[in-house]
Amino acid sequence: QVQLVESGGGLVQAGGSLRLSCAASGRTFSSSAMGWFRQAPGKEREFVAAISWSGGSTYYADSVKGRFIVSRDNAKNTVYLQMNSLKPEDTAVYYCAAWTGSAVSYSLLVRDRKKGYWGQGTQVTVSS
Repeated sequence: QVQLVESGGGLVQAGGSLRLSCAASGRTFSSSAMGWFRQAPGKEREFVAAISWSGGSTYYADSVKGRFIVSRDNAKNTVYLQMNSLKPEDTAVYYCAAWTGSAVSYSLLVRDRKKGYWGQGTQVTVSS
């Protein structure tokens, strides 16, 4: 089992940057795919980025491609989301998730949250 705690959210102006961190505990962290999802008020939770257990493969939603970077440090049991060129539409609660299997199977978590482990979320607000 994996426990996840996100941090790094906050208020930033459009065009600014934030770096989210997700600290994980549990024996299976280094063998788990990891990812970030977000949920804006009144909207469904959506995929943002995913990274394989080795860090060798990454995947991004089209809306963040070229602006966000996902990375992980297995020695520190931490996954990161560097968010650049932030837009007001990036405003949401950001959730870290972990799951077994390949990173590309992130869509399974969108359909069924029970397919993975989730953090409590961190608020990101981008002002215009």
